[in-house]
Amino acid sequence: MTLREVVRVVGAEVLTEDVDLDREVACAFGADLMSDVLALSRPGALLLTGLMQPQVVRTADMADMAAILLVRGKRPQRDTVALAQDIGMPLLWAKETMFTVAGRLYSAGLNGVELTR
Repeated sequence: MTLREVVRVVGAEVLTEDVDLDREVACAFGADLMSDVLALSRPGALLLTGLMQPQVVRTADMADMAAILLVRGKRPQRDTVALAQDIGMPLLWAKETMFTVAGRLYSAGLNGVELTR
C-alpha cells in the first residue's frame, strides 16, 4: 500500500511538505512506547501513534519507518513537524483513534508487523 492510499483510506492530512506519497508501506505498527517501536517494528513500516513529541520522529527515523501517522486528533508540536520536515519523514494526521485507523488500514489490505518470538 502506498502512503497516498493510506491518506485516502483513513482520511489523513499530510503535515509535511514535498514527501513522496507514492512510497510503499510494508506493514503497520501501532505503539505509544518508543521502546516497543525500536524493539518490535520493522523497516518500511507505517507507525501509528498518539505521541506528538519530536522523539517520535527521531525514533521512527532510527527504526527506518516509512512514515508516521498521528492518531486521536491531537495536533503535534511545531518542532515535531519541523523535525519531520527536516529529515524527510512523512508525517500524517488522523482524527480517529488508533484502533479505528488500524482497522481501516487492515480492512484495506495492510497487514501489521509480524512478531517472531
